[in-house]
Amino acid sequence: MSRPSPYGFLAADQPVGRVRMAQGQPMSGYPIGIIYIEDVWYPMLPGNVVNAGTFDFPVRLQPVRGLGVSGLIGENAVDVSAAVLAACQELQDVGVRAISSACGFFGRYQQRVAAELEVPAALSSLVQLPWIQPLVPGRKIAVLTADAPSLDDELLAACGVTSTDHLVIRGLQDAPEFSAILQGRGEFDHDLVRAEVVAAARQLCADPEVGAVLLECSDMPPYAAAIQAAVGLPVFDFTTLIRWLHSAVAQRPYAGWI
Repeated sequence: MSRPSPYGFLAADQPVGRVRMAQGQPMSGYPIGIIYIEDVWYPMLPGNVVNAGTFDFPVRLQPVRGLGVSGLIGENAVDVSAAVLAACQELQDVGVRAISSACGFFGRYQQRVAAELEVPAALSSLVQLPWIQPLVPGRKIAVLTADAPSLDDELLAACGVTSTDHLVIRGLQDAPEFSAILQGRGEFDHDLVRAEVVAAARQLCADPEVGAVLLECSDMPPYAAAIQAAVGLPVFDFTTLIRWLHSAVAQRPYAGWI
């Protein structure tokens, strides 16, 4: 794929010159593409990365065809790298500038898939862990995840985490309401899920050595503000990752009085 030109912000009062599109690219203007699990059934609240109201910039969504939760998470998970790559390539072909995902466990394919793409890809919120550690040197990072048994060393290594000594991890897979997400029950009590997630964060952050919180799951950002209010620490999640990506690939020129 040849990169569309120009790569940047078009201002009405500036000369642009010749522009072109990659052959077969039917649209433009999506700085971020997001792959997601196709077969899920639960509410997508504001703050979830696949809710259209979460971001104040265009996001192009792309399902990983045929993928259900059990194919990516849990003891029955299988290698879906080919399907993940195909979904990312579809996004690349419609002109997105960077790619992320709607599940931290896509990070298992981070290195394999990113190496095959022409645009940057950050497929898991977990890729932020190596960036967070220098911000809180000598302190721990609390990681809340949808499924703790699935957050293994192989996944973390694929996301650039070479040591887990500084991590404290808690899963919500057995929480009565949050488990509706993994089980696809079609509904959950929003207030109860918030209480479960906040309680888990409080438990992890009772350790005075914890200096930051990372939310692995893309269904947890709706509760990030409540977590931060409860524990009084920086909270990182998929939205911080995707906004960071966006800021890099959609730079705008500065203007103002001097």
